[in-house]
Amino acid sequence: MNLKKLFLKYCTDKKFEINQSQVEIINLLQDYHIQNFKQSFFNNLFKRKSKKIGFYLVGDVGVGKTMILNFFFNRLKQKKLRLHFNEFMINFHDFVFQNKNDNKENIIDTFVKDLKIKTEIIYFDEFQVTNIVDAMILGKLFSKIFEENIRVIFSSNININNLYKDGLQKDQFKPFIMILKKFCCEKDLLIKEDYRATKNINLERFLSPTNESTSFIFNKLFRKITKNKIKNSKVIEIKGRKIILENFHDGVIKFDFEELCNRNIGSEDYIKIANNCNFIFIDNLPIFDEDNLNQQQRFITLIDILYEKKIPLTIRSEINLNKIASSKSLIDPFKRTTSRLYELTSINYDYL
Repeated sequence: MNLKKLFLKYCTDKKFEINQSQVEIINLLQDYHIQNFKQSFFNNLFKRKSKKIGFYLVGDVGVGKTMILNFFFNRLKQKKLRLHFNEFMINFHDFVFQNKNDNKENIIDTFVKDLKIKTEIIYFDEFQVTNIVDAMILGKLFSKIFEENIRVIFSSNININNLYKDGLQKDQFKPFIMILKKFCCEKDLLIKEDYRATKNINLERFLSPTNESTSFIFNKLFRKITKNKIKNSKVIEIKGRKIILENFHDGVIKFDFEELCNRNIGSEDYIKIANNCNFIFIDNLPIFDEDNLNQQQRFITLIDILYEKKIPLTIRSEINLNKIASSKSLIDPFKRTTSRLYELTSINYDYL
């Protein structure tokens, strides 16, 4: 396929700005595709020598990484898998639990061989590592994934060398960094503009401050979206634990921020919630600082998952989105969160 020609037509059809930096990445993806999926003696020889069967695209928030890799991924004819990284690791841990009587040394081999049957290429969008348990296992897991010639493409805000920066037991994470550098072509998408923020300026569904006026608008929109929908309480179960979804109207739900982010819940719970919802209202988003660091980390995880699942949002916040602050230690990942909120709460993000 002529990826560049298709991409230029795609941008024209979507009325997107054609950016030369993005076109350069498209050209590199064309080469990556030829080297990995076009069968010839030369290509097989090249793969044995270079071993670049991964593509790691890094760049700032909102510069089009996801758009470019989605465009590439959607045109692949091979067996493929696109997952949020948290979801992928949950699947791995579930597999380990279900096969706990097997030899622990072989469980990764078994998981990857099963994975190879299902897919030839995996795509992880906005890749990052924050979990110490995952950090300790990733070296062995991805070593086997690449050994089995499963291609992997990543988008990330973080260069490979800076993944899991300042994380616990960082030394145990270093083998994974070395594996990524060995097997992946790492490229930077150098654009200064956040397209999500500049494109989605009509934020009719991000309301601030938290006063009577915004409460009226918030609840009015909720009534509009839930009109003719049946209200009930939905119970979802996650490995024996139960979460009760109140204010649930056939996939539309209203939460208070405290319900979602000031409880001992995490990515697996958020994935389960997202799988049962198609529109989420979140009330009373607070100002973030060092005192509510854990709640902010949960909110970052939640928005990552909702963005991956394409769940539109309405949010009522103490402060406007363009002035929203972060705790010092989460400034960088929170840039991604605020960028995604511009899209998820914009009138350009269809919810009807």
